[in-house]
Amino acid sequence: MTGSVRSGFLLTTAISGLFFPCVLHAETSEAEVAALRREMAMMRRDMQGEIHRLQMRVSRYEHVAQSKGNSAKVASHTTHPHLVAAGAEEPQPVFAEEPSNPVHHGPRTGSEGHPALPEGPVASWAEFKAASAKEETVHIGGIQVGFPKGRPTIASDDKAYAFSIGLLAQEDVGGFFGMSPRNGEAKGNFNSLTQNARRLRLYLSWRYKDWVVNVTPDFGSSSVDGTVGLFEANLNYTGLRNTTLTVGYFQPRMEEESAERSGAFEFLERPTIVDLVRNLAGGVARFSVGGEHYEKRWLVSGYFTGQKFGDRSKDTTIVDSQTGAVIRAAGRPYVSKDIDVHVGAGATSVFKVNENSSGRQLKLSDNMEVPLGETSLLTSGALTDVAQIWAAGPQLALRWKRFLLKGEYYHIGVQRDHQAQTVHLPSLGFDGWYVAANYTLLGTPRVYSEKTAAFTTPGVTYDFDPATGHWGALEVSRRWSVTDLYGTENQGGEGVNGNQQTVWQGGFNWYPNRHIKVMLDYAHFIVTRSKGVSGGVNLFGRDGNAVVGRVQAAF
Repeated sequence: MTGSVRSGFLLTTAISGLFFPCVLHAETSEAEVAALRREMAMMRRDMQGEIHRLQMRVSRYEHVAQSKGNSAKVASHTTHPHLVAAGAEEPQPVFAEEPSNPVHHGPRTGSEGHPALPEGPVASWAEFKAASAKEETVHIGGIQVGFPKGRPTIASDDKAYAFSIGLLAQEDVGGFFGMSPRNGEAKGNFNSLTQNARRLRLYLSWRYKDWVVNVTPDFGSSSVDGTVGLFEANLNYTGLRNTTLTVGYFQPRMEEESAERSGAFEFLERPTIVDLVRNLAGGVARFSVGGEHYEKRWLVSGYFTGQKFGDRSKDTTIVDSQTGAVIRAAGRPYVSKDIDVHVGAGATSVFKVNENSSGRQLKLSDNMEVPLGETSLLTSGALTDVAQIWAAGPQLALRWKRFLLKGEYYHIGVQRDHQAQTVHLPSLGFDGWYVAANYTLLGTPRVYSEKTAAFTTPGVTYDFDPATGHWGALEVSRRWSVTDLYGTENQGGEGVNGNQQTVWQGGFNWYPNRHIKVMLDYAHFIVTRSKGVSGGVNLFGRDGNAVVGRVQAAF
C-alpha cells in the first residue's frame, strides 16, 4: 500500500513539473502563478498527511496479524480473518483466514492423550453431540463433516443423523525358536519367521439420535489371515442414563482383560484362560441380547447369548443351536489421585452346546498366546456328551501412580449327560489364572475407565517429535499365565487327553501418537504332554520361545 501512495506522489510531482511550463508559456500573470503554486503546496501537504496516516494503519494491521499468528500457535480454536501485509508488487492488502482448530499435538491432559479405541462403548446422543462440538467440522448445506475422537463422521447439523467409519489394523511379524521336537514327535507348524494380519476391522456406524447400528467386517484372523469374517452386527439403544442395550451379533465381555478392548492390550493377546472362558458363551460375533450400565464406582452387565456368526455354515449338521448367558459385576472400592483399586467377578454358562451329527461335543484348545498360526499345544481333548458348561471367577487390579498390577482366576466346570450313556462319564473341572505387571515409562500412566470397568492405555502428552525432545508414550509389561486342562485321563478317548500350559511374557509398547502403536513381545512357554493334540506333535511335552512385533493403527 505504501508503494502505491508513493507512486501517486511521484506521478503528481511529474505532472506539476509539466504543468507549470505550460502555464508560463501561455503568459499567465504572476499572481495567477503564485496562487497555483500555493494550491499545489497545500495539495502536497495533504498528500504527505494521507501517506503518514496510511503508513500508521498498515503498521497497526501488521502488528495485529503477527499477534494473532503467535496466539494461534498456542491455542486458537476459532476462525478470525486478519490482515496480512501486502507484497511490494501488490496494490491492495491481502486477507487470510486462520485455520480453525489447528491439529493438537500437545501438551494434552490425561483424558485427551489416551489413544483412540474403535471398540469403545457406544456413545449416547448427548455424548456424541458433545464430542462433535469439540472437534473441527465443516458445514455444507445442513450437513457437517468432522472427526470426533479422530473418526471420520458425516452428520446432520442437529447431530440426529450420523454415519462414521473407524479402523483397527494390526499386522504381526515374528517367529519361534528352540522348538525342536523330541524323538518320536512330529515337528508341528512353528515358523521361524512369518506374518499375520491379526485384526483388519472397518467399524461402520449409523446413528439416529440414541439408536446406533454397528456393522464391522474383519479381514484379519487369530491364526492365519486370508479369510473375511464378521466382528459385530448389532443394534444399540443409549437413551437411558449410562446404559447401553444391545441386540445382534456382539462380543459380551465378562473379564477385565477383554473389557480393555483389543487395541489397548498390554500384550499381543489375552491370557489363554481368558480366551477359553470368553468363548464358551461369548466371544466375537456371538448373538446377544442384553445390556450394560455403569456409574462412577461400579458397572454391571448381562446378556443372553446364542450361536456365533457362521456356526451353521461351518457345520451344516447342527440341529440344535447353543444357548447361554454372560454376566459381570465390577467396582472401585478405593480411588485417589495415585491409587485405583478394581474388584470384580464374571460368570458364564452354556445351557446347551450345539448339537450336530456327533451329538453335543466340546474341545477346549488354544495357542501359546502368540497369534502366528502355529500348532495349538494346549487341549482338553474331545469332550463328549456335554450337558452344560459354566465358568466363574474373580478379577483384581491395583494401580499405584505409574505401576499397574492385575490378575484374574477362572474355574471351568463341565457336566455330562448321563441319560445318553450307559457308562456315566465324569464331570470335569479346569482352572486357569494370570498375573500381569505394567509400568509406564513415558507419557501419562494407564488409568481406570468407569465406562468399561477396566484400565485403558497410557496417554500421549506430546506427539513423537525428536527435534523437540518428545517421544510419545512407552510402557513395559510382564505376565505369568497358567492354564490347566488336565482333569481326568481318558476323558474323551484312549490316552492322556488334557494337559497344562505355562507362559512367561515380557514386552514393550510404544505410542508415537494417539493413533499408532508399536508392540514387541517375547514369550517362553512350557506345555505338558497330551495325546489329544493331532499329528503326534506333543507326545512328550514341548517348550519353546517366540518373538513377535506388531504395528497397530486405530481411528
